[in-house]
Amino acid sequence: MKGKNVILIRFPSELGYEKVAMASAATVAARMGFPPARIEDVKTAVAEACTNAIEHGNELDGSVPVLVELSERSTCLEVVVSDAGRKRIPSCLPHPRLGLQQRGLGIFLIKNLVDEFDFGTTAQGGNYLRMCLNLATH
Repeated sequence: MKGKNVILIRFPSELGYEKVAMASAATVAARMGFPPARIEDVKTAVAEACTNAIEHGNELDGSVPVLVELSERSTCLEVVVSDAGRKRIPSCLPHPRLGLQQRGLGIFLIKNLVDEFDFGTTAQGGNYLRMCLNLATH
């Protein structure tokens, strides 16, 4: 079930546009009453997810969009970031103990900043990453 407000953002796969989604998510979180430290978590998680979609999912192709859906729920902010899926999100997520040479540590970071996290393939064949940040935690 969708929340009372849903905001859709579509931007080209060019670095810098992740800041649009980050600022929008921060605004929604502030309107929902998130404390400042938790808003920073929202901003970091959204920026990282969008950067991954730009760089990896869409391979920096500015003609291919990244889609971000922000949904206000009664107890959480749900964010879904989707890309065209030229590269798949690996099913085995990396861990920092495995070394800093490894890619994919952004997903590890996101997973540790949010309360709910999942990812998969969209109906169109792209990737999606869904995260929920609860209003009453942290």
